[in-house]
Amino acid sequence: MSILILALNVAVGAISLSMALCAWRLMRGPHITDRILAIDTLYLNAVALVVLLGIRLQTPVLFEAALVMAMLGFASTVALARYLTRGDVIE
Repeated sequence: MSILILALNVAVGAISLSMALCAWRLMRGPHITDRILAIDTLYLNAVALVVLLGIRLQTPVLFEAALVMAMLGFASTVALARYLTRGDVIE
């Protein structure tokens, strides 16, 4: 077994644990801001999993998909935060 495969497996396990903890915070968050941060962290973890899958399969298409996911996650987090602070997204 290659050391790269072992490192990828450990990284996938750590990110999966992080996603499980974020899902728990999403369900049990006492405030809406906790839930928004949990959703943002879930996006980042999903991007990390796609990047790890791209490394494992050695395909550049998944890196582009991870970039699109990251941009959509950022835009949605900004929109949610703006909605909470101002009550609307578009001025």
